[in-house]
Amino acid sequence: MLPGGEANPEPTSTEASHKEGNRVQNKYDQDYFRRIGRKGGRALKEKRGSDYYRSIAQKGGQANMNKYGSDHFSEMGKKGGNTTKERQDADFYSRIGKMGGAAKRQKKME
Repeated sequence: MLPGGEANPEPTSTEASHKEGNRVQNKYDQDYFRRIGRKGGRALKEKRGSDYYRSIAQKGGQANMNKYGSDHFSEMGKKGGNTTKERQDADFYSRIGKMGGAAKRQKKME
């Protein structure tokens, strides 16, 4: 009871879940959450396969294209190209053009 005879209000479910979330976060380190996230991602990938993720990525890309239009992406590409041109030396594009597809992509660290 509060002074004046008022009862303590019950915490809302949002407040309670936020408090519980903080308690869990304090109990485990950030690496724990990364590990369980990766585990869940791998399990879903094994269950649904790569084609599932490819299809949802294509749907997202198409939704963005419909929202912004091709002119937007063309302009963004030009801006990126101009920025690269400013940051690199004069023969940068010549060098990468000669490489063609020979340059291997670096694999993302897991």
